Amino acid sequence: MNRLALMFLLVVPAAVAQAPAPAASTPAAAAAHDLSGKWMVHTSIAGNDNDQTCTLTQKDAVLTGICTSDTGSVKLTGKVEGSKVSWSYQTDYNGTPLTLHFTGTLDAAGKMSGTTTVDPFGVDGDFTAEPTK
Repeated sequence: MNRLALMFLLVVPAAVAQAPAPAASTPAAAAAHDLSGKWMVHTSIAGNDNDQTCTLTQKDAVLTGICTSDTGSVKLTGKVEGSKVSWSYQTDYNGTPLTLHFTGTLDAAGKMSGTTTVDPFGVDGDFTAEPTK
């Protein structure tokens, strides 16, 4: 074995062993932002504003909970990936079944904001959310 090959065998494994570990993409990484608790969620969709209180439960990257407004309560399911948050729930409007999809981010102040899509109509809007006490 020549010197260059021997040097390569000794230096490269040492450099790899000292390299920083990649950022975690496991459920434990999602737990850094525990969203469990009550949230006041404001939506603005096609000129219609609505407020609801959502009680969220986060276990690892899985988000579940219940949102309550003046029209009743619905169960939600979603996920948390780092600062990205998404959830959906099914409801109805005047007898027409709807699915609302929320996709947003959690900012440094601990508030969420993003977009809401109403299926099957494909109507988009915005939402903001902040924790309540």
